[in-house]
Amino acid sequence: MTATTESTGSTTSATKPTFTQHDPSRVIRADRGTDITAKSWQTEAAKRMLMNNLDPEVAERPEDLVVYGGTGRAARSWEAYDAIVRTLNDLEDDETLLVQSGKPVAVLRTNEWAPRVLIANSNLVGDWANWEHFRELEAEGLMMYGQMTAGSWIYIATQGILQGTYETFGAIARKRFDGTLSGTLTITAGCGGMGGAQPLAVTLNGGACLIIDVDKTRLDRRQAKRYLDEVETDLDTALAKVIEAKKNGQALSVGLVGNAAEILPLILDRPEAAEVDIVTDQTSAHDPLSYLPIGVSLEDWQSEADQDAEKFTLRAEEAMAKHVKAMVEFQDRGAEVFDYGNSIRDEARKAGYDRAFAFPGFVPAYIRPLFCEGLGPFRWVALSGDPKDIEVTDAALKELFPENESLHRWLDAAAEYVEFEGLPARICWLGYKERHKAGLLFNQLVAEGKVSAPIVIGRDHLDSGSVASPYRETESMLDGTDAVADWPLLNALVNTSSGATWVSIHHGGGVGIGRSIHAGQVSVADGTELAAKKLARLLTNDPGMGVIRHVDAGYERAVEVAQERGMRIPMIPELDVRDEESAAQ
Repeated sequence: MTATTESTGSTTSATKPTFTQHDPSRVIRADRGTDITAKSWQTEAAKRMLMNNLDPEVAERPEDLVVYGGTGRAARSWEAYDAIVRTLNDLEDDETLLVQSGKPVAVLRTNEWAPRVLIANSNLVGDWANWEHFRELEAEGLMMYGQMTAGSWIYIATQGILQGTYETFGAIARKRFDGTLSGTLTITAGCGGMGGAQPLAVTLNGGACLIIDVDKTRLDRRQAKRYLDEVETDLDTALAKVIEAKKNGQALSVGLVGNAAEILPLILDRPEAAEVDIVTDQTSAHDPLSYLPIGVSLEDWQSEADQDAEKFTLRAEEAMAKHVKAMVEFQDRGAEVFDYGNSIRDEARKAGYDRAFAFPGFVPAYIRPLFCEGLGPFRWVALSGDPKDIEVTDAALKELFPENESLHRWLDAAAEYVEFEGLPARICWLGYKERHKAGLLFNQLVAEGKVSAPIVIGRDHLDSGSVASPYRETESMLDGTDAVADWPLLNALVNTSSGATWVSIHHGGGVGIGRSIHAGQVSVADGTELAAKKLARLLTNDPGMGVIRHVDAGYERAVEVAQERGMRIPMIPELDVRDEESAAQ
């Protein structure tokens, strides 16, 4: 859904101020270097990361404040954005800025351990948690969609999802293809800010990939950033290239311009269908207005959606049903098929397709054992803007974890293939009792001047203990608690009390309104003793919530991890023991 310039109410109204959601004259780029305009690096970091989310290298539609995922915004309006930046510039180290759905609403006196920013985005009471009510509020300038890392100011462009996508396809390779995707063909769709990681994730695992997108500019952008090898407009040519690559054991990705709802059924009817080994999808199916129906041109997309959102939604759901039906039929023929967390199965169900949930989501299929260990995304950004700072942190991490071969392989591959977009950044997956060691190491690098400026440390909201999302992270929980949202709320409370620099609670994320609650945290390694104390607490407790959540659900591996790494669980006698190591930090 493309934002348009809208004005509502009066500039003097407290409830409905003037708001602008489209301004092509605005070009935002985060400051670089060691000179700051805020009163400390803690608030300078938040400001630079907000700006980085809207860097044209990073955001999908920065003129609309949209970062990724169709409508995921960094701020509710340009007026709100300006007010946030102005406030961060003069915020004291014992004050906290409150941001409600992308709008700064207050500054409160708190304390130096409290977050500098607390953010809540898109949260609606249960009976009102639907797209219709959300869009009414959004149209009035009263709410925005924060996605996961768009409205929490820690998006790092396509690299941010690349690590998790790489891990997912690596897990598929281990499960089904003797540890490598060499000699396999993956077909998927959606090459935007999130889905654009898929082709590189497949080729880094050795496979061939055909990725479909309705918008050629998205494919071209991924090719320019080396996430995608080639772009084609002809199905015959694209299929011939990826099948040849599969037969030769070559890692190759080809983008095909077209609508997956039309192309997947076409491929099913061709002999080449037998060559398909893996099928998934990462279109923006969570929001039907961000999924192009069959028969609607790219040029007419926005006008059709604006003219009749209800009709457009029904047409999009019908197209998604065709899309999902083809995916199911690929599974029937023996392909590995999975939902990559965009709610396309539920949209197909709404359109009447009764086998929509015949294939699993990626978390229960491949990732949950990692979640039981508190493993998940750990990302960091060089506030200096100097790529050399990332080189230093990469090398330091490899030295810190010398036996983690998977980590070393990933960091080497990222250094070779990942082109920085916006501020230089990196991501890897670390677990409980690992992340705090990395955080303390980075803080030491800053203190010793081995990097030129402080490092921001954050993560995706897609983590082991920060999400309640029955169609993705918490699908098919062992004890049936898929929809229990206490866990992300506890996660946010724990992170707030553990010294995070900013904390966020969002609704909807990559799966849509009514389908998830999730929390995020970001901290700043500025080289100070106070930062070290905060990082030790925060980066132990945050991934620890993932272990706790899975212990509570009855996962044996999580219980083992809790016992091995010293976690106190009052309801399990053998785990009701104080962790002296953590108590001493």
